[in-house]
Amino acid sequence: MLEKLITMHGPLMFHQSGGCCDGSSPMCYPNGEFKIGQRDVLLGEVAGCPFYIGGDQYERWKHTQLLIDVVPGRGSGFSVEAPEGVRFLTRSRVFDEDEQAVLACNPPARGS
Repeated sequence: MLEKLITMHGPLMFHQSGGCCDGSSPMCYPNGEFKIGQRDVLLGEVAGCPFYIGGDQYERWKHTQLLIDVVPGRGSGFSVEAPEGVRFLTRSRVFDEDEQAVLACNPPARGS
């Protein structure tokens, strides 16, 4: 799905917010279309697309691994996959003690 969306829209980015609407669904935008704030955290990349999370959400979820999936159904109208009849979904699992120790020594970068 990401390959198709990148072909259609160019480079993409993700943002996981804690908003009231589709709060567990990461939003996917053309890269640069969403303003990253100082408290947003860059967690990594999904297929070369940067993945950010809101600072408050990061504090709640920093002990978990976020797994990004694509499932049938309609998500937010703001996310580029919505017209394709699918939506991105965040699943999670709690990091074990060793993983948490590694993360404590290597915190993710904050937005600009």
